Amino acid sequence: MRNAVIISRLLIVLVLMTCFIPMGCSSGETDQFSGKRAFKHVQAQCKIGPRPPGSEALRETGDYIIRHLRDLGWEVRTQEFIKEGVDLRNIIAIRGEGPVVILGAHYDTRPIADREPSDRKPPVMGANDGASGVAVLLEIARVLNVEAVEHQVWLVFFDAEDSGNIGEWGWSVGAWYLANSLTIRPAYVVIVDMVGDIDQQIYWEWSSTRWLQEKVWGIADELGYSSVFIPRYKHSVIDDHTPFLYYDIPAIVIIDFDYPYWHTSHDTEDKVCSESLERVGRVLEMLLEAGADEY
Repeated sequence: MRNAVIISRLLIVLVLMTCFIPMGCSSGETDQFSGKRAFKHVQAQCKIGPRPPGSEALRETGDYIIRHLRDLGWEVRTQEFIKEGVDLRNIIAIRGEGPVVILGAHYDTRPIADREPSDRKPPVMGANDGASGVAVLLEIARVLNVEAVEHQVWLVFFDAEDSGNIGEWGWSVGAWYLANSLTIRPAYVVIVDMVGDIDQQIYWEWSSTRWLQEKVWGIADELGYSSVFIPRYKHSVIDDHTPFLYYDIPAIVIIDFDYPYWHTSHDTEDKVCSESLERVGRVLEMLLEAGADEY
């Protein structure tokens, strides 16, 4: 009889505990960056197809991004503007309070595969060059503990980064538009671009802000990622961090610029792996949650 009473009480406790589990949460997965979840965002973007500026595919991708961010409780704003007669749209997701920090990625893809030796005409799928950065930011939007971040976080998805040197187009059109229109000064900006390569090698970039690189690569070392986050200069890159550096805002780009399929028709989802996305995501999550007193 006594055992039956104990079992009965335990069942009651379990039922009560279940009642207080938030809907939509499962086994701790919601508070840890998942490379597998991020990779699903890569696949979703590739399923839409190449996403050059002004295309219906890019509009659909932007709607996909906005829908996921709003479902996760982020305030979403858009910047609509025109370049070379093409309608463009930056997407800005905002949460938290305090000095602003920006994490950014471009969600457009290059209109032509101009590094393709055989046929340069087809557009680029952009599984790594575009989709990987977007995937990391969307997964961060899901897992970020905003209460642990002493900043207001902006996740920015830039349009028209990757059409430079095609006709009258320059590079990082969307990033320049945002940088030119800022009415506040961000504490820092981190751009994520081409980070999903299976053979991941992420070096310091020459134009990026040194102290911020040291901070990010130091976190990577703490997490055991020093073999892929290599604290040594190798490339100088014009990317979405460049406009912010122009305004003396601390900014870096996290990029694997040795990616061999960059601007070719072979930049497809089979060249991207969840482990690479997860490493970058966990570094950025830890950076944001470190607190303002760390800078």
